[in-house]
Amino acid sequence: MKNTRAIMMLVLSLVAGVAAVMLAARWMGEQALGSQTRVLVANRDLELGQAITPIMLQEIAWPAATLPAGSFNDPKKLEGRVVRSSIFKGEAILIPKLAPEGTKAGLDSVIKDGRRAITVKVNEVVGVAGFLAPGSYVDLVVNIKDDRENTLSKIVLERIMVLAVAQESNRGDESRAKVVNAVTLEVTPQDAEKIDLARNIGTLSLMLRNQVDTKGNVTAGARRSDLIGSNDKTPALVVQAAGPASTATPVRLSMPLPRVTTEPGNRVEVIRGIQKASAEF
Repeated sequence: MKNTRAIMMLVLSLVAGVAAVMLAARWMGEQALGSQTRVLVANRDLELGQAITPIMLQEIAWPAATLPAGSFNDPKKLEGRVVRSSIFKGEAILIPKLAPEGTKAGLDSVIKDGRRAITVKVNEVVGVAGFLAPGSYVDLVVNIKDDRENTLSKIVLERIMVLAVAQESNRGDESRAKVVNAVTLEVTPQDAEKIDLARNIGTLSLMLRNQVDTKGNVTAGARRSDLIGSNDKTPALVVQAAGPASTATPVRLSMPLPRVTTEPGNRVEVIRGIQKASAEF
């Protein structure tokens, strides 16, 4: 009898435990569902200047506690909006990634406030062998002649963003180099003036730089003398000695004086006592 009662108590305890676990799991699931919201993400890669349509969007569940600021959950609010920064597949659509409302699709819609777009003619060398892509950052080097007609190469602008390469504003396949004839840069109006002046008085070159490198480099420029040395120095005269070097004091040589000769004259000999003398006239 006692054994039967003990078994029944054990069974009841097991049933109560299972029921408690099930109820707890159900409660946690309900709490999790209640703390989620819906967010619109891109179902494909969206490029610069592209207008968004509903077929480009996908709605997914997103934890409410980590909801990103500026997100959307209504497709109608995104219809016709223009992409300012590249958006990748699965990435949430955020306000900072979009151009202002009412902006039309195109490259001009991605130019930031206070900035301008200027196109620079390039070749395979100037265009960094075709490795430039929209979104890349470059430094601008100009080769000119200074006031003394000496050749000078100098970095005039740093960290300029590439808006487009040729007529393409999407990044495409970045692993494959593509030689183009023009690059469009995003600059300030003052920098646009410098670029226009530089390409008219000299030649331009672009240097590709790391996207996360924001440090500036102040240089004095490179001149011809920095490569092969200055050619303004007058060469010193070299005198070759006739023999080995000597530390002896030099001897001053003088020519012998010429001997003066006189014509022989009259000679008179005078004798006075024991003294004898002679005189010439």
